[in-house]
Amino acid sequence: MSLSRRDLLASSGAMLAMTLPLDVSAATPAAKHPLIIGHRGCSGERPEHTLASYSRAIEQGADFIEPDLVLTKDGVLVCRHENEISGTTNVAAHPEFADRKATKTIDGQALTGWFTEDFTLAEIKTLRARERLPQLRAANTAFDGQFEVPTFDEVLALAKAAKVGVYPELKHPTYFAKIGLPMEARFAEKVKAAGLNSKSAPIFVQCFETASLIKLRGMISCRQVFLMDAEGTPVDFMATGDKRTFADLATPEGLKFIATFADGIGPYKAMIQPTDKDGNWTQPTSLVADAHAAGLVLHPYTFRAENSFLPPALRLGDPKAADYLAQHGNMAAEIQRFVALGIDGLFSDFPGLAAAATR
Repeated sequence: MSLSRRDLLASSGAMLAMTLPLDVSAATPAAKHPLIIGHRGCSGERPEHTLASYSRAIEQGADFIEPDLVLTKDGVLVCRHENEISGTTNVAAHPEFADRKATKTIDGQALTGWFTEDFTLAEIKTLRARERLPQLRAANTAFDGQFEVPTFDEVLALAKAAKVGVYPELKHPTYFAKIGLPMEARFAEKVKAAGLNSKSAPIFVQCFETASLIKLRGMISCRQVFLMDAEGTPVDFMATGDKRTFADLATPEGLKFIATFADGIGPYKAMIQPTDKDGNWTQPTSLVADAHAAGLVLHPYTFRAENSFLPPALRLGDPKAADYLAQHGNMAAEIQRFVALGIDGLFSDFPGLAAAATR
C-alpha cells in the first residue's frame, strides 16, 4: 500500500533514530511534554508578529506565544523582530515617511531602513505587516497588507483571553538605552499591570544581553531566560570590555553565573546538537546536562519545517524541484532528536507540527 506523508515522516524519523549518532548519556530527562513556544507566533503560516500569527499559534496548541519587543518614539513597546522594519512592513510604500529612511549602527552593524524609534505609535499603526521570507513562504504573502503592528499590551490581552503564556524578548536594550529609551522599567510596569509578576506566572522574559536581565531581576520576579548564540559575544559585554563569549557562558562555570539572574537558557540548537561541514549531526554536547546541573531549563531555537533549515538527511522531496528548499521536510524527527537529549521546551515557526511531534 502507499504511505501517507505522515507515515513517511514517522518511518524516516525511526530510521534516522537508528542510523544517526545519539549519545544521551550527557543529557538529563526533561518534562514529559516540552513546552511549545510559537516563534513570532505561527510565523510559518502567517506574517510574523501579528495578532493573526499569535492567534494561529494558539489555535495550534502553543503553550506560549513569543512577541519580540522594540520601542516607538513615544516609548511604547511594539512587536517586531527588529527595530528596522522595512523587511516586515510596507513602510517603504508610504511616501509621507520617505524622509525617515536612515542608516544607523545597531549593535555594531550598519543598517539602512526605517526604525521604530523614529515613529510614534500612531504612525506605526498606519503601517501593515508583510511576509519576511516570501521566497520560502509564498503562501504567507497572501496576507501582506492585512495586519497592523501590535503593541505588547494587545498581545498580553490576547494571551490572557486564550489562557496561554507569553514569552517576550527585549531586543537591543543597550542600543535603546543609549538613545534615551531604556526598556526595562517600561517592560516591568507592563508585567506588573498584567498580574504576571511571579515565578508561577505564565511568562518568561528573554534577552541576549545579561545586563538587561540583571536589571529586570531587581524589578520583577517572573522567570527569565538568557538567549545564547553559537558564536560571538553579548552586546553588553562588548560595551564594558568583558571578553567572555557565548561559548564561555555555555561552560559549567558560565552557566553558574547565568543562574544568578536567570531561570533558563535559550541556546541556538547547534550548541546542543552540532553539525559537520555538510550539515549532518555529530556527537551532542553536554550543554543539556550542564545546564540542568546549574538548575537551568533549556528552550533551544528555532525549529522550522522547510528543507532550507533542516539537516540534509531530514529533507524531503525532489532536490531538483524549483521549490525544493521551501518544501517541508522531517522537522518532527529533528524535534524528537532534541527531546531525546532532554530539552525542556522549544521555539518553532510551526507550533502545530511541533506539538504533534512531541505529544
